[in-house]
Amino acid sequence: MEMSEDDNNMEEYPTEIHDYLTAFEKSLGSVDEMLKTMMSVSRSELLHKLDPLEQAKLDLVSVYTLNSMFWVYLATQGINPKEHPVKQELERIRTYMNKVKEIADKKKASKLDKGAASRFVKNALWEPNAENEHTSKTPAKGKKRQRN
Repeated sequence: MEMSEDDNNMEEYPTEIHDYLTAFEKSLGSVDEMLKTMMSVSRSELLHKLDPLEQAKLDLVSVYTLNSMFWVYLATQGINPKEHPVKQELERIRTYMNKVKEIADKKKASKLDKGAASRFVKNALWEPNAENEHTSKTPAKGKKRQRN
């Protein structure tokens, strides 16, 4: 029995995973395109255009992506990535990503106009003035303060 060249090149795998493999191959192509785009600009040139917070975000996303790809590699080699140090590394990176997110959120939060806030509080609270203190018929409770 003679096999065609296509039959020799086609590896056998369960047909029910064909759609998953096709989607995976498409995703790999997208990752490859993104990496080529990122690699087309020098790192120093890219970082020069970004503020420090954006630089931190880029570094974290890059290292997280690299470690995630290593996670997938380990899985393809039959190694459980949950039992590998890469898991702790991904958790550490996530911690820093959350810290950067908190900083970015604080930066985005509206700035407090201290002058407006103090005027608002001053006008919202009742302040006894000298006239009200002298005309008040209600005795003060507790000890009286001595005035200098």
